[in-house]
Amino acid sequence: MRPHVLIVGCGFGGLEAARALCGSRGADVDITVVDKTNHHLFQPLLYQVATAGLSAPSIAAPIRQLFRRQRNVTTLLGEVIAIDAQARIATLKDGARLRWDHLIVAAGATHSYFGRDEWAAFAPGLKTLDDAFEIRRRVLGAFEAAEREDDPARRAAWLQFVVVGAGPTGVELAGTLAEIARHTLPGEFRRIDPRQARILLVEGGPRVLASMPERLSERAREQLAALGVEVRLNTRVTGIDAQGLDLGTADGPQRLPSRCVLWAAGVAASPLGRVLAETADCALDRAGRVVVAPDLSLPGHPRIQVIGDLAAAHSHVPGREPRPVPGVSPGAKQMGRCAAANIRRQLRGEATQAFRYADYGNLATIGRHSAVVDLGTPAGALRFSGYFAWLFWLFAHVYFLIGFRNRFVVLLDWAWAYWTYDRGARVVPGGMPAALSAASPARDVAGGDRPPAA
Repeated sequence: MRPHVLIVGCGFGGLEAARALCGSRGADVDITVVDKTNHHLFQPLLYQVATAGLSAPSIAAPIRQLFRRQRNVTTLLGEVIAIDAQARIATLKDGARLRWDHLIVAAGATHSYFGRDEWAAFAPGLKTLDDAFEIRRRVLGAFEAAEREDDPARRAAWLQFVVVGAGPTGVELAGTLAEIARHTLPGEFRRIDPRQARILLVEGGPRVLASMPERLSERAREQLAALGVEVRLNTRVTGIDAQGLDLGTADGPQRLPSRCVLWAAGVAASPLGRVLAETADCALDRAGRVVVAPDLSLPGHPRIQVIGDLAAAHSHVPGREPRPVPGVSPGAKQMGRCAAANIRRQLRGEATQAFRYADYGNLATIGRHSAVVDLGTPAGALRFSGYFAWLFWLFAHVYFLIGFRNRFVVLLDWAWAYWTYDRGARVVPGGMPAALSAASPARDVAGGDRPPAA
């Protein structure tokens, strides 16, 4: 029997590992890919689904379709809940057991509310398609509720949108919300002016996009302000409930009424990290990520490799100090290829190699014609912002999408949105939020505040 490689998770790292193992120079192995969903998701554009700019199939691809021509790849829909490192058995949530000779764990990450998990009900994060649909429902539902509201204070709370966390996801969400309010929705309501919506971006640190150089961070803040986003720095969230959130500022505590709060402030490693810590006696860092050896394996378990957001990995370049690998998609892809290459080396009886991360830089878009780019090139750092950075961001993301169809559809949708400001994916499955019923009934919903016809 051929060796069996089990890959847990089909995000960027898991998909890249599977492709590397079954490519033209792949290993003579059988591969099983297990994922909680039936699709691979292009997460960098997930906020576009949440804000109705793209439909879900444009950034997702069925996993079975991706491997339909690879006869040695089996795809399973399921969730791994236990891993026996000694017996080499993984147990699924439904009780099924999978034996493996080599294991790659690429289970990713989830939201972190810094110990305040009760906030999740009032401030959804953005990691999955379900999260994106929930955010879309809440954003569009807030405008609908404001249209029905008579009380000015309650109406203002519905039209006050707060994004917590000024990393790339938070910045992109805030900028897109401003575009929706200023350009997409005006003229569609009769009792409110969507342009009066207030978009706030709350960040506990001293600047937005902290992972980027300070000059680009400041340019991003200026571009957000030009779009109408109010940025609040050095501001901590101390409480969130259905009516709004409490803030800690240099001037003291502050209450901010808002019926639509979105969370983009923190991530936590998959619970599988704790499972591995119990069964394989590995160490975890403060974020719950698995501390791996230089070759991405678990210390003492050379046949188990952890990659992607679940791994506290370092880049090992001879003559340099090891550097932490950022939790971005290029890092996950490179770890996936490294894990596959090391499995092939093990099968040939060769020594594994340490992981080396090639940093290609960071990108973030703020809105139409607004983005920041920080690239590492052989000649040094290349940093720019504005219109050309926006074009670079656009084509880079289209290039890395899975499949020609998705690339074509996304380009077409973006071109249409560019010329019309229309966001065609404003369909909300399951209806609007139940909180709509909390809005006071309008005296004349159909006619708004207009006088009766003569």
